[in-house]
Amino acid sequence: MQFVVLLLGILLLLFLIIRVKLNTFVSLIVTSILVALGLGMNPANIADAIKNGIGSSMGELVIVFGFGAMIGRLVSDAGGAYRIARTLINVFGKKRLQVAVVIASFLIGISLLFEVGLVLVTPIVFAVALEADVPFLYLGISMAAALSATQGFLPPQPSPTAVATALGANIGEMLIVGIIVAIPCVIVAGPIWTRVVRKFNPDLFVVKKSLPAFGEIKQFKLEETPGFGLSILTSLFPVIFMILATIYELTVEGGKTPTNPQGLNAVVSMLGNPVVAMVIALLFAIWSMGYHRQRSMKQISATLEESVKSTAMLLMVIAGGSAFKQVLIDGGVGKAVQELMMHSKFSPIVLAWLITVILRISLGSATVSGMTASGLVLPLMHSMGADPVMIALAIGAGSLAASHVNDAGFWMFSEYFDLSVKQTFQVWTALETVISVVGLLMVLLMNVIINW
Repeated sequence: MQFVVLLLGILLLLFLIIRVKLNTFVSLIVTSILVALGLGMNPANIADAIKNGIGSSMGELVIVFGFGAMIGRLVSDAGGAYRIARTLINVFGKKRLQVAVVIASFLIGISLLFEVGLVLVTPIVFAVALEADVPFLYLGISMAAALSATQGFLPPQPSPTAVATALGANIGEMLIVGIIVAIPCVIVAGPIWTRVVRKFNPDLFVVKKSLPAFGEIKQFKLEETPGFGLSILTSLFPVIFMILATIYELTVEGGKTPTNPQGLNAVVSMLGNPVVAMVIALLFAIWSMGYHRQRSMKQISATLEESVKSTAMLLMVIAGGSAFKQVLIDGGVGKAVQELMMHSKFSPIVLAWLITVILRISLGSATVSGMTASGLVLPLMHSMGADPVMIALAIGAGSLAASHVNDAGFWMFSEYFDLSVKQTFQVWTALETVISVVGLLMVLLMNVIINW
């Protein structure tokens, strides 16, 4: 019965979002209430379940997500992202433009939301393609693959951070393993997949002289932008802290976080915490991309306010996904999944991926499917003794699969690259699925290596 209610709930959510075009957050809350009633929950407890679900995920994410968006916008408005891209392109030369685009997009994508990164990097990549007289899609596929992989696997991106938090996975460890998983995904779904698409759809690879999807494109003079080193340091500041703290724990503390840290352990634990790391990183970004660039506090504040406006609704969607997840847990769906899969011969990593893929195809949003899957997989993970980091990465891989018409990324890619719906399925949907499958294989491989 729980699965019937879950299926009806997903169909209702799709109906509200796609047909009624109701706001996603509102749709998630309404669906959560109706699904809770369908699962037989005590009506008096439904509000508490929704509040608990939202509260459990928002406590850390508000700072990590909000400050991350602020850092990304500060770097963007100062021209730091442009400096990163141009420098890498100059270093690698025209023959290795794909490699330069992959590295630049990967580095920028760590600190920016996928949508923000796509808006920011696309005009730069288009200008480079125009200057080098190569098809825009030749570089654009690699750019999209890098931005998408960082969104699925790497904290402090909101979805992997939220999933890691929900599963109790070490975020620093997930970041390190996630980078190892993401790199092959980008290589296969970027340069290699570009060759496949070009072989079967050569008509898509034409040199375009204009980019109709964009209005006014902000122009930068390279000499007026921040230095490459400072731009990279600002973008990766919180990532550096989390990586160093994780390496310290792995080498000094045997991979375990001290239960009652003192002295140096306490300092490392504090600096490696995503909340503290993001606070320090934002203060540094305000100086490096603000005061150091002779920008007034009024200008800096305007940039911070704009970043919050652009990310507020996505935070609400994450909150709604968390509420839906909690209702499914409290309503017994998680237990039902656990009982159904208990005697399955599949690896818990494969099961986590499969569950997320089904939700991704149904719901569209990578964030919502990831958060919902984490709630369903949590009891299964505990019962089978699976590694939370590996389960979180498997969910990240599954959340990227088969992007189609109910995903905003599908339409953004179609519009920016001036492709038809059919062409977008051939390029974008397939690209996302390639990342998902390669990601699953890499997670399985890493799980074997770590547990060797």
